[in-house]
Amino acid sequence: MIRALAALLLAAGLALTPAFAANAFAANSGPEALSGVPLGKGGVVEVSGLVPPLDFTMTEAETGKTVTARDFRGRTVLLYFGYTNCPDVCPDTLYKLHMLFRALGPAAKKVVFLFVTIDPKRDTDAVLAKYVALFDSHFLGLRGTPDQIYRLTRRYRVVASVHPSPDPQKYQVVHSALVYVFDPKGRARFIIPDLGLTRHPDYKALAADIEAVTRSKPGSLAGWLARLG
Repeated sequence: MIRALAALLLAAGLALTPAFAANAFAANSGPEALSGVPLGKGGVVEVSGLVPPLDFTMTEAETGKTVTARDFRGRTVLLYFGYTNCPDVCPDTLYKLHMLFRALGPAAKKVVFLFVTIDPKRDTDAVLAKYVALFDSHFLGLRGTPDQIYRLTRRYRVVASVHPSPDPQKYQVVHSALVYVFDPKGRARFIIPDLGLTRHPDYKALAADIEAVTRSKPGSLAGWLARLG
């Protein structure tokens, strides 16, 4: 199963470097969850009906207040798991998401990006809030207890492994690199599987994919097939 998924990810242009070796949607959902689904021009993979609706209770880093998925109803939500000390994948992905929000233009007001830290011990509210603010005002940092993070990563088949050490060089963190996209009603619609490794993302196509989420019905392939033609 994992070998089949690895082949699928490679076919999508995703290099299996150590930082991405645990692309976790993969390891537990299996390739059958991704096979046969249509791809938009932005390289997204539709997962309508295959991934649970958005559901969580976390702490929003900037305000320190408890938030739930319901607080984001009415907006398209992009969900990503990472940590602020990530040397490459996270900052690269967040920068590209910033460029994507720029491509969205006025439509960006209806979209929010949620960065969930899997390393809350080091990523305090202050650290996390400052980190996401460096990239874009549409970004929010979320923290949780180890149990909350575990439940959320398990819900979305995300691999998240933290091995603390007094030596920063030996402090190891492994995490998934997928961006999940949920529609304004909290339904999972598609994932962006390789944004962090794509040198020149098609921001215009990705923006069109995200805007289509607010207009089309889950499971309807009309919009996807139209863009594939």
